[in-house]
Amino acid sequence: MLRKVARLFVIKTRLEAFVIIYALALGATTRGADYLVKYPGGWGWALFLATTGAVFLAGAKILDCLKYEKAEKEAEAEEA
Repeated sequence: MLRKVARLFVIKTRLEAFVIIYALALGATTRGADYLVKYPGGWGWALFLATTGAVFLAGAKILDCLKYEKAEKEAEAEEA
């Protein structure tokens, strides 16, 4: 049963990855907007860009990991 619950938290397809990246982007822009209010001027914009830039890095890593996992599964299938 625990294994079935754990599978819910595994990203299996690119669609799931894009949905998660979209959710991360929404949260980052909300946090960035709060930074713009709290820190007006250049520092607020710098923090806004940092939060959105983190989403780009995380999104790229998620998509790269999906490619790697797919290649691993194909390599295992060829060996068997």
